[in-house]
Amino acid sequence: MDRLIFHVDVNSAFLSWQAKYEMEQLHMERDLREIPAAVGGDPKTRHGIVLAKSTPAKKYGVTTGEPLARALEKCPHLVVVQPKFDEYVRNSRAFIGILKEVAPMVEQASIDEAYCDMSGTGRLYGDPVAFAHRLKDRIREELHFTVNIGISNCKLLAKMASDFEKPDRVHTLFPDEIAKKMWPLPAGELFLVGRSSAKKLAGLGIRTIGDLAQMDPALLQLHFGKQGKTMWEFAHGIDDSPVRSESDAAKSYGNSVTLSFDVTDADSAKKILLSLSETVAARLRADKAYIRSVTVTIKDCEFRTTSHQMGLEDATNVTEVLYHTACTLFDQLWDHTPIRLLGVSTGKITDDSYSQLELFSASAQSGPAPEKLSKLNAAIDQIRDRYGEDSVKRARFLEGGSHMTKGLNKAKREE
Repeated sequence: MDRLIFHVDVNSAFLSWQAKYEMEQLHMERDLREIPAAVGGDPKTRHGIVLAKSTPAKKYGVTTGEPLARALEKCPHLVVVQPKFDEYVRNSRAFIGILKEVAPMVEQASIDEAYCDMSGTGRLYGDPVAFAHRLKDRIREELHFTVNIGISNCKLLAKMASDFEKPDRVHTLFPDEIAKKMWPLPAGELFLVGRSSAKKLAGLGIRTIGDLAQMDPALLQLHFGKQGKTMWEFAHGIDDSPVRSESDAAKSYGNSVTLSFDVTDADSAKKILLSLSETVAARLRADKAYIRSVTVTIKDCEFRTTSHQMGLEDATNVTEVLYHTACTLFDQLWDHTPIRLLGVSTGKITDDSYSQLELFSASAQSGPAPEKLSKLNAAIDQIRDRYGEDSVKRARFLEGGSHMTKGLNKAKREE
């Protein structure tokens, strides 16, 4: 096997880490993992949702992401605790630290999951399944929480495998196991197939991943565009994405915010997009990076998530270009359903700022030239670095609102 990939996923991370904190630091006798329990925020804010739930709570139908009020209707005796994020960060660092001790390459996918490229480690660790068992047992014994480990020859299948029976399990999903282990699963369990896509697939008579794999990819593209081809490839276990370590160049820069109220008008939404664009572009410039694609993500009040991407002719790190592109995407994407989360992310990162100047381009005929905006942005960055982020604001934010959501200085203070 040329490639060997582990996907390591902490079981009910926030709940496990909260339980560990209560028992070890507060000396509480209860174990949240063994009773109907959930980690959630203050119901008065938009963090009043279920961030994590225990296995007993799951039996009552409690789901991650639903409002706490709805969860309490399903399980009136549900124990709800507020999150303690500093503890989660500490546990996450310890978890990733162990993985970096044993894996040549580690890509942290989120606070509670990571990919490990274990290719070529057979002579060092022996049988990969046996070693995965030793690794998960070490994490349980040293850190006092459990993980699932999925093993395959690619990231996609390793992640699918780690979602099999939980907790504290090791599963394989190699290409020759796809038909037996993955194809019988509901189509909605395939990575990147969301609720709306699963519903649309069901309308086409596609109910399992196997059904999806047997479809004509051209027909899927007709109904889903490029996503249709990707779904077909994923159903066949086709994925050549590499495991990237922290030392690799950033794959993307992005920012998102969960709103304290439902946004129902475009002007308010675009003000938030401007704030997000300010921060993302500042991070790009701080790293001397440029991007060639922009993506806008919207999560509505029904927890449905949609996103739209647009490529750029020229690489850029100019706030105004990023913002105007985000607004264009927003106008194409939003269906006027109240919004609870907005995100702006970028891709196709490069350190090449070359751009082709065109005499009759839209940018040449209206508004400041990109090179002038770039110099202006650089000057603003210098002022903010010296005197603080709030030293320069756009007039649009003078009446209130965060002009740099999760800004650079704030991010550094939280590290």
